[in-house]
Amino acid sequence: MADVCTVFKNAGMQNVSSVLASGNILFESGKNTGELKKILEEEMSEAFGYEAFLFIKNDSEIATILENSPFEKEENFHNYVFVSSPETEKVLMEEFEKSEKTEDEKAAVIQDIFYWKVPKGNTLDSSFGKILGRKTLKDKFTSRNINTFEKIVNKLINVRFQS
Repeated sequence: MADVCTVFKNAGMQNVSSVLASGNILFESGKNTGELKKILEEEMSEAFGYEAFLFIKNDSEIATILENSPFEKEENFHNYVFVSSPETEKVLMEEFEKSEKTEDEKAAVIQDIFYWKVPKGNTLDSSFGKILGRKTLKDKFTSRNINTFEKIVNKLINVRFQS
């Protein structure tokens, strides 16, 4: 993640830091999301030799995604959040609805964000989990465990209080 942070800093981002080893980078910039996406995808692609796809959200959007999570945390389940390109949440829901589900596996779309609750140990083995690796979807979404969103929000809060 240090190398990724360096790419962001070299691209002109300020106060760059990572959250876990999950590909989540916190930073500040005066540029709009469209500009940031173009600049950072180009820089990441050049630095690492692959086509990078980034999903950029501001701190308010991240907090809202966490607040809107429709599923309670349960010990034997994972709750996932899918941040995606426009309309991809609908494709994900269609695929989920067609899939064979395990007991208590659920999905919801709230404000264009796809949420998925799946029993632990079934993420990649579930019928829906198997579609997530499709090449046709690789640039359309990224997913994170809801716990990662909590860590991001906590880090954002800590950064604000330190400023």
